[in-house]
Amino acid sequence: MPCFRCGARQTDPTRGPSPWRRGVRADRQVLICPGCQEAAELDRCASCGSVALICRLGEVECRDCGHVREAVRSTEPAEPAPGLSEEVAAALNRLLRRPSD
Repeated sequence: MPCFRCGARQTDPTRGPSPWRRGVRADRQVLICPGCQEAAELDRCASCGSVALICRLGEVECRDCGHVREAVRSTEPAEPAPGLSEEVAAALNRLLRRPSD
């Protein structure tokens, strides 16, 4: 899953915790790269105002205060990640040792 703001892809981290963060935007779980974390406009908890939210099983829960609300279901399909099909094709070519186009 890429960063929701800039589209950068997460790579395998070196030792230690990942600098990437999770958040919720428009009731969808998103990843935020280290460079976009300061400017990220995320959903906030209606109870305490925190951005430490997680979205699961149709609910959005605040990790700070525990407030839970129902996630609003969007009728819009999720946008595909930019360049994902090209990245998958390149990875398959590397794996199968095929020359790239």
